[in-house]
Amino acid sequence: MADRSFLDWPFFEQRHRDWADRLDAWCAKNLPVDHSDVDAACRDLVARLGEAGFLKPTAVDTANPGPLDVRTLCLTRETLARHDGLADFAFAMQGLGTGAISLFGTPEQQQWLDRTRAGKALSAFALSEPRSGSDVANMDMAATRDGGDYVLSGEKTWISNGGIADLYTVFARTGEAPGARGISAFLVPADTPGLEVAERLDVIAPHPLARLAFNDVRVPASAMIGKPGDGFKIAMSVLDVFRSTVGAAALGFARRALDETLDRAGSRELFGAPLFDLQMVQGHIAEMALDIDAAALLIYRAAWTKDMGAPRVTREAAMAKLFATDRAQEVIDKAVQIHGGDGVRRGHIVESLYREIRALRIYEGASDVQKVVIARQTMK
Repeated sequence: MADRSFLDWPFFEQRHRDWADRLDAWCAKNLPVDHSDVDAACRDLVARLGEAGFLKPTAVDTANPGPLDVRTLCLTRETLARHDGLADFAFAMQGLGTGAISLFGTPEQQQWLDRTRAGKALSAFALSEPRSGSDVANMDMAATRDGGDYVLSGEKTWISNGGIADLYTVFARTGEAPGARGISAFLVPADTPGLEVAERLDVIAPHPLARLAFNDVRVPASAMIGKPGDGFKIAMSVLDVFRSTVGAAALGFARRALDETLDRAGSRELFGAPLFDLQMVQGHIAEMALDIDAAALLIYRAAWTKDMGAPRVTREAAMAKLFATDRAQEVIDKAVQIHGGDGVRRGHIVESLYREIRALRIYEGASDVQKVVIARQTMK
């Protein structure tokens, strides 16, 4: 049983505790799912999470608009990740994929949100390109004005939900100014002519990922999210909200690794005594617990700060993501070591956690990039 004493911290209100309790009970009954077909599994997870009402925090409620609740987003990702990494992925992409629409979309564009919050449409965030991963301002994909339309040409890669999404938030260069100031954002339905899945990408922890080709994809000017040239600002605003939640997912993985380690250390005997009696094992467990609590404090500090009305939490979110993902990697590595051979046996929960955690130190801002962000924000 994962430690839940952190829910008593002053970062949370009773509604957050009630939400976490309901979600944890749902997870215990419904997770993990079969991962043999990740496309089908993600579609099913989105549908079931939507039916149960757990996708509501991923986007604004068009009938009662208000800010996104970052604490609820983080609690949800932490809880889902502790039970099943693919469930966390399915939830996270519903929020990231529609974040720009929630924050900057027109009422017409936000009509999509009723469907994504209900689990009836899957969304995706198409930002990365083959030549510009972390260097977003250096993207090549172009959106050329043609009368009342824009024509999108280029490629996007490492796109989560690529190939199964119903709508994509796409960033392309419209050329109002050099670099970051010449990028705009567009809402592109998946069935738009010219949008093709060029390649499905297979990774160590299987998730739906793809490289997308935009072959003169024509969308109306009304598909632009926000104003021309605001794309970089929009992307950074979305990441400002959701970056902390990546740390929360890592925290969920780390908590599960500690739970499995405590069970192993208490039940496995070595040299005639429980494994836990070895001081070296106790040292590892102490370090795991310390890293988990420190990560949780950084994550929920960032989430609380945003929920209290801070316009940006760039520094806080970068710290939360960097520390939580890096330390979760260490926590899970210790869990593998304490599990011995079972820790590297395919199909064991600790082995799957070891594969799941690695990507979180790369996507939505690699660890090295987060250090640059933190240093620059600190200098300010």
